[in-house]
Amino acid sequence: MDAKFDKPRLAINRVYTRRGDAGDTSLAGGQRVAKDSRRIAAYGTVDEVNAFAGLARDTAAAIPAVASLVQILLRVQHELFNLGSILATLPEDVHPRQARVTAADIERLEAEMDRMNEDQPALRSFVLPGGSRLNAELHVCRTVCRRAERAVVALAREESVPEEAVKYLNRLSDAFFVWSRWASHRCGAAETLWEPNQAASGGTLSE
Repeated sequence: MDAKFDKPRLAINRVYTRRGDAGDTSLAGGQRVAKDSRRIAAYGTVDEVNAFAGLARDTAAAIPAVASLVQILLRVQHELFNLGSILATLPEDVHPRQARVTAADIERLEAEMDRMNEDQPALRSFVLPGGSRLNAELHVCRTVCRRAERAVVALAREESVPEEAVKYLNRLSDAFFVWSRWASHRCGAAETLWEPNQAASGGTLSE
């Protein structure tokens, strides 16, 4: 049976080419665009999410209680690379079997969130990142994912973007939040809830 998406067709023989020294870079179709263009910002930020997800995956791999999260994060990294592929390609250059995120990827995230959120206590306040290294790293993933979502929304105002791209990033940022709570629960790490009066301005100042 043929693969759903085409396999990568590239050979990286040298890392630097000097072609980007003037501040532009190539899209998948060969077009040269400015490195600070909205399209580059969009898939560049998706790449950041991928890097932080890899960091969280390595942290999770050392914690037996969250072993199931390791494979989830690895899958998400592949999905993020698929998303970057489609964002790096102008609509007219997209191939039918080119890698991309799909409705199935979004549905999988939703199902995992529902399952992993079942045993979590109801929140009575917002949660502050921290309590464990993995929790904090997953919150970093969440916030960078939100930034990627904003970048893709900004791109979509100017150019055609698959609707699944924004939907996927929106669900993924929610998933990182659920995973952060699930990981803390599995590891026995207490959540830190936002308490407005813990600020210096909310208490009695002393000399």
